[in-house]
Amino acid sequence: MKRIFLFLATNIAILIVLSATMSLLGFDSLMDEQGVDLDMNALLVFSALLGFGGSIISLMISKWTAKRFTGARIIEQPGNSTEQWLVETVQKQSQQAGIKMPEVAIFDTPDINAFATGPSRNKALVAVSSGLLSAMTKDEAEAVIGHEISHVANGDMITMALIQGVVNTFVIFFSRIIGHVVDRVVFKTQQGHGPAYYITSIFAQIVLGILASTIVMWFSRQREFRADAGGAQLSDKSKMIAALERLKVSAGQPHLPDQMAALGIAGGIGDGIKRLFMTHPPLDERIAALRAQA
Repeated sequence: MKRIFLFLATNIAILIVLSATMSLLGFDSLMDEQGVDLDMNALLVFSALLGFGGSIISLMISKWTAKRFTGARIIEQPGNSTEQWLVETVQKQSQQAGIKMPEVAIFDTPDINAFATGPSRNKALVAVSSGLLSAMTKDEAEAVIGHEISHVANGDMITMALIQGVVNTFVIFFSRIIGHVVDRVVFKTQQGHGPAYYITSIFAQIVLGILASTIVMWFSRQREFRADAGGAQLSDKSKMIAALERLKVSAGQPHLPDQMAALGIAGGIGDGIKRLFMTHPPLDERIAALRAQA
């Protein structure tokens, strides 16, 4: 389930590029009233346009980014029985979920991974790793596919884009205010903006962006519970639990470095403050939530 990592990474990159470009083109002058005070209304509009612009661009190119990042190979025509089963399973579950058939892909890695992404419910991509197909039983793989189809059916990527857009807006808004205050109060700039404004704004934007990502991560964890429930409905609760149990075994193996843990279907392991930045809840909590369902 790489979609959150891919979305956030692309979004941050686009946001920084757009922000730097608009600053160089002089758009920050919209926020400078008479060379002394910020025009808060203009700043908020500017921040919203920039924040949602980066988020929407990330959403629109999410499938392209995912394919490039993972090297996913789209199954145009199944070449063997495994690919045939995969396509048929995605087709069956997408019909059950009431969405159009997503593109189906396989990416080459020994790790157990899967993700779903796309700009809308009916223009999605579902991809699984070669490692998942070889390490999981068909029942377990069916549950994982159901989990991904549920993410698509729930419109998680669109909702994530909206949430990220709001977060981006306030990150840009407050980073510009911090930059303005430092420029005026500390460096005593009287007219326009000095270098301190741009340097401080970029630094504040990075720091606030990291802190604000905890909000997005919290939401991501809640959506995982819902996708688990959807996977259980599209396949079977026992299959979904078995798939998560399989992931617990895989997560204990040292083949993924810590910095890559968020790319796995299990989402990595964390505690303390690290938990705030987890894209997925701990597997034990996900299993317990499924077992508690009627």
